[in-house]
Amino acid sequence: MNQLQALLNDSLIRTKHVENAAIIDIKERKVCASTFGFNVPPENALSLIYAFYKNLLQVRRGGLCFKEKYYKCVRADEHSIYLQNVRGGLIVVKTNTFILVATYRVDMYPSVCVEAVEKLGKRNACS
Repeated sequence: MNQLQALLNDSLIRTKHVENAAIIDIKERKVCASTFGFNVPPENALSLIYAFYKNLLQVRRGGLCFKEKYYKCVRADEHSIYLQNVRGGLIVVKTNTFILVATYRVDMYPSVCVEAVEKLGKRNACS
């Protein structure tokens, strides 16, 4: 298990607030770590990158489709996007190097991703 994989497990999954998570390398445009069984298709990874750089206003207005599920935008800024649907939510957070995407149940708190993102900011490449 690489360091980013360990980060996902230790900082997110063990909190029981996040169900699944993945880290996308922005420059490489690929997933470099994910929790067990959480597959982020390449087109979804590109869509998340595009959402921050070209499409944030559209995401705020129209939501986002991720893994064939529609999520309504609750909040979005240049560093994070919070989205929800009836079954749960999606949080997407951007650093200079990575995008962290995590799913959570409606009754959970996506803010636990902040700690993981702070740790991510200290790393500069996928292991």
